[in-house]
Amino acid sequence: MLESIGSKTLDCIESAGQFARFSRRVAVASLQTCFQPRAYPLVWTQMNTIGVHSVPVIMATGAFVGMILAVQAYDQLAGMGLEEHLGVLINIAVVKELGPVLAAVMLAGRVGGALTAELGTMNVTEQISAVRSMGTNPVKYLVAPRVLACLLLTPFLIIYADLLGILGGYFVSVVQLGINSRAYWEFSARGVEMWDIVTGILKGFFFGGAIASISCYKGFHCRKGAQGVGEACTEAFVGSFISILALNFLFAVIAKAIYNTFWSIQPLL
Repeated sequence: MLESIGSKTLDCIESAGQFARFSRRVAVASLQTCFQPRAYPLVWTQMNTIGVHSVPVIMATGAFVGMILAVQAYDQLAGMGLEEHLGVLINIAVVKELGPVLAAVMLAGRVGGALTAELGTMNVTEQISAVRSMGTNPVKYLVAPRVLACLLLTPFLIIYADLLGILGGYFVSVVQLGINSRAYWEFSARGVEMWDIVTGILKGFFFGGAIASISCYKGFHCRKGAQGVGEACTEAFVGSFISILALNFLFAVIAKAIYNTFWSIQPLL
């Protein structure tokens, strides 16, 4: 048993080291790509595949999240006579937590799985080795455009999810449940600060980078055969999902500390 535990521990340490080295190579290649206009067409192509094709799914996710929050929270607030404050609860939850996290999870399933399957198939069929044999850096040619596309477009996709979540919650609250529209927006404007919106959008950079890096790493290092590609896709989604939750927790702690340090003292000035 001890031998098995030790072997698995060493495997985990080795995998962590490989991922750290891969992430460093990706960061260097992505930075170089930013200053090479000849590589921009590769980035545009990935932005279309990753961003534009994901808009309908992200918008639908955001809309249903807002509508579900409105339906579930109305009875509790109405019992206390605070149903007009429903917009505050919906909008803060959507723009600060649920919108970014669920949008990133949908991207991990749709985009992350596609990236892993595509690069994994190229690895199995030795296309990556062929790119390397021609003197081209496969990380710079294949991974950097995908990582940059995820970094740039995930925040915009989160904005779409937030917008549709707000509109979905408004539709259910005002049209279906009969809450006063003016009071709904007035209380929402008082309760939701710009800080909440900005922190939710900034999470997109970290989520997008984590999804792209983990998915590309799993695709580059998958085992041979169709089973290896399938296992890599599963591992990429699970790893991306856990990293999204972990990053969201760390971001919440750091953002709260910054807010309490710089904004909470404003009323005293």
